[in-house]
This record gives sequence, C-alpha cells and structure tokens, in this order.
Amino acid sequence: MNGECGGDVVVSRWSGHPGCVGRARAQLRKALAGWGLTAVEDSALLVLSELLTNAVCHTYTAPEREIETRCTRSSGGLRIEVVDAGEGRPVPGAPEADATGGRGLWLVDALADRWGVTEREGPGKVVWAELSVVPDTGLRGKGAAEVSSRADVPT
Repeated sequence: MNGECGGDVVVSRWSGHPGCVGRARAQLRKALAGWGLTAVEDSALLVLSELLTNAVCHTYTAPEREIETRCTRSSGGLRIEVVDAGEGRPVPGAPEADATGGRGLWLVDALADRWGVTEREGPGKVVWAELSVVPDTGLRGKGAAEVSSRADVPT
C-alpha cells in the first residue's frame, strides 16, 4: 500500500489482494475519527468494503497497476472513490435468495445518499459514493435528508 493523507483527503493505492480491504477500512476508521465523522463510520466502512471488494474480485489488476481509494471529507459528509483499471461498469446484481454474494451494490445504494460510476483518464473507471451528516442530529445518509427536509415543516 502507498498512501498519503492531506487534511481533508486520504488517498491510497492497493494491490489486487483481498487483504487490502481490511487495511483500507482501518485507514478510513482512523481518518473519520480525526475528521469528527464517526456518525457515518459504520456506513462508510461498509460502503468502502463493498466498493473495494468489487474492484478486487471483479477487475483484473495487472502487477504494475494498483487500485486507488480516495476518501474526501466535505462540509456535508464524506465521498468515497475506488479507482480501478478494469473494464465494464458495476451494476447491482440479482442474486438468488440463498446466494452468499451479489448484494454489495444494493447495500451501497441503501447506505449512500448518491453513488455512481464515472470515466477516468486512462483505462478503467471511478466508482464513488457520498454519505452526508446532518448537523445537530448525528444522522447520516438518506434518512438524514428526510429528517432535514421534515425539520422545515411546521407541526
């Protein structure tokens, strides 16, 4: 792993080995604590795990290439990006009820306010997700936006 931390962003490069997922989670947990974003910790760690696991398991990473993670703090929360050189775009699966996998992007969709895939310069793509924190409520994600919008409605 090669990594760099700079204020509001943590960027690291990982081999395509599954062991990198746990190390990436530990790194993000530390950054979230430093940024005061522990309210999104559980969701953020799961989202990072799912996006990075997809990159490790479903894209070919040549020995000279690495998978990059970029976690950025913003005024409203957190953006997680996973950059890989693989072809294709991830789509939510349709697993059988007894399948042990295939639900990762459904989890990302449930936990993140927004997520998507964008092109990048060079081969591959950027898969990203954004999680928000609503001030004074400690809530995060889609539920936080609903509470925030309801807060403006008189009762």
